[in-house]
Amino acid sequence: MEGVKLTVNKGLSNHFQVNHTVALSTLGESNYHFGATYVGSKQLSPTEAFPVLVGDMDNSGSLNAQVIHQLTGRLRSKVAFQTQQSKFVNWQVDGEYRGGDFTAALTLGNPDILLGSGILVAHYLQSITPSLALGGELVYHRRPGEEGTVISLAGRYTAPNWIGTLTLGQAGAHATYYHRANEQLQVGVEFEASTRLQDTSVAFGYQLELPKGNLVFRGSLDSSWLVGAVLEKKLPPLPLTLALGAFLNHRRDKFHCGFGLTIG
Repeated sequence: MEGVKLTVNKGLSNHFQVNHTVALSTLGESNYHFGATYVGSKQLSPTEAFPVLVGDMDNSGSLNAQVIHQLTGRLRSKVAFQTQQSKFVNWQVDGEYRGGDFTAALTLGNPDILLGSGILVAHYLQSITPSLALGGELVYHRRPGEEGTVISLAGRYTAPNWIGTLTLGQAGAHATYYHRANEQLQVGVEFEASTRLQDTSVAFGYQLELPKGNLVFRGSLDSSWLVGAVLEKKLPPLPLTLALGAFLNHRRDKFHCGFGLTIG
C-alpha cells in the first residue's frame, strides 16, 4: 500500500463550500490541502451559476486559484494563477465568445511587458452543419532569444451518442473518440503524435456505473503498457465514498495502489 487519502467536504451555505484533504504517502511527501469554492447567484441554467471562485492551498503555502464569470450572455472570462510558496509561477487570462454558430477564444499566459515574454493562444471553431464543426488554433510564444508560432487545424463531429475530434498541425496530430454506449458505460480513445519528440501514444479508458450498487469503475490502458483501475463505492446512508486505486507499469515492473475516503 503506497498511500492513503482522506477528503472532507463541508457545505457552509448554498453558495460556499470548503474541503480538507490529507494525503499520506510512503513514496513521496505527505501533504495537506485546504480548498474553498464559491458559486454566485447569477443563475444561467440549472447547472450553471456565476461568478465561480475556486481556491486550493497546501501546507507549504502554494496556491492555485481560478475566477470564472459570465460577463454577458455570450462572453465568458476566466483568470487563473498559481504560486509556489511566496512566488508567482503561472497566471493566465481567458476570454471566450459564443456566437450563434461559432466559438472564439483567446488566452494570454504569463505576460511580462518588461521582458517582452508571454504566450498567446487563439481558437476559432465554426459550425458547418449541426454535427460538424471546423476551425483552427494559433499559438504564439515569445521570450528573450526565442520566438515562434504554431498553427493547427481542428475538427469535431458530434453524433447523438459519440464525439470525435481531430487536430493537425506543425507540432503533430491529436485525435480523440468518446462513445456513450448506454446509461452505464462510457469509453474513450486518445491518439497523439509529436513531430518534435518523434513519438506516438495511444490511450484507452472506460467508466462503468452501477447505480443500484452505488459503484463506479474506471479503467485505463496506454501504449506504454500502463494499466490503471479505480473503484468508487458510496456508502449510504452515511455521506461517505470509498475509493480503491491500483496502477501497474509493465515496462518498469512497478505497481502502486492506495485507497481514499471522501466525507461529504
